[in-house]
Amino acid sequence: MTSLVLPGPVRRARDAARHRAAVQLREKVAGEDARRRADGIWGKAGERWFSPEDPIWRVHLDASMFVAGIRALLLQSLHPLAMAGVDEHSSYRDDPWGRLQQTSNFISTTTFGTIPDAQRLLARVRGIHRRVHGTFEGVDYRADDPHLLAWVHAAEADSFLTCYRAFGGGSLTEAEADTYVAQIGSVSEQLGFDPAPRTVTELREALASYRPELRSTPAARSALRFILWEPPLPMAARPGYLSLVAGAIGTLPPYARRMLGIRTLPGGAALLRGAGTAGAKGVRWMLSDPQVQADRRVNQATDASRRS
Repeated sequence: MTSLVLPGPVRRARDAARHRAAVQLREKVAGEDARRRADGIWGKAGERWFSPEDPIWRVHLDASMFVAGIRALLLQSLHPLAMAGVDEHSSYRDDPWGRLQQTSNFISTTTFGTIPDAQRLLARVRGIHRRVHGTFEGVDYRADDPHLLAWVHAAEADSFLTCYRAFGGGSLTEAEADTYVAQIGSVSEQLGFDPAPRTVTELREALASYRPELRSTPAARSALRFILWEPPLPMAARPGYLSLVAGAIGTLPPYARRMLGIRTLPGGAALLRGAGTAGAKGVRWMLSDPQVQADRRVNQATDASRRS
């Protein structure tokens, strides 16, 4: 079979569209100063916790993270106290892109940045958590509660790993998956809980232990409506975005979909995962823009030279 060769003008138009989309996506995720932030993470000399050979690099650099982040938010929302903290103290509705950029910066700095920078950021987040507290249905909650921190971590780690395995551009062996769980846990537990799961089996057991505490609340259902129907995106971008949401929903545990009031016909979850595959491929295509790839290679080469 021969590959289709596009005429020059069509190819140039396609490449220009991909570049614009890639730049816009990068600015949404990392902010308008994305290059400066990248230089601050990759360009500094210093020891890192992880290297390009580690599974955590493979997972956190993959386009599947765009699906995984949505899945993590939906799963986390099912713990009433964790969701109360988000609902009452988070800016996700007023400034969703700012919230996303903070999360992206946290993952990037703790995965790829220098240890001092990662430790400073972890200390800053611990300070923020100490100031977040309230009451939900007569029960006090605190964002620095080790039990809630462990839930948030478990939902994130499970989402990142599940979506990489479902939509990622590579694969992980069982041993590498265990290593990934241990690596992301070694970061998250520094926020104030111990110990984090160190294997996939331990991660599954941790998630199962929270099942009796999980339920849908008005705040959780409101978050789902915001994700589905109120994303701060132009209409032209929504079909692609909704394919990522579909993948997130399709990989949720069945009990989580039921709690959120999401009903699917037989085989519906597989169809949702198929949409997620298409969405992740679309993001991967955008990020294959030659300039974005060149920037990434420069960053990684700079990081490698700093290590040597």
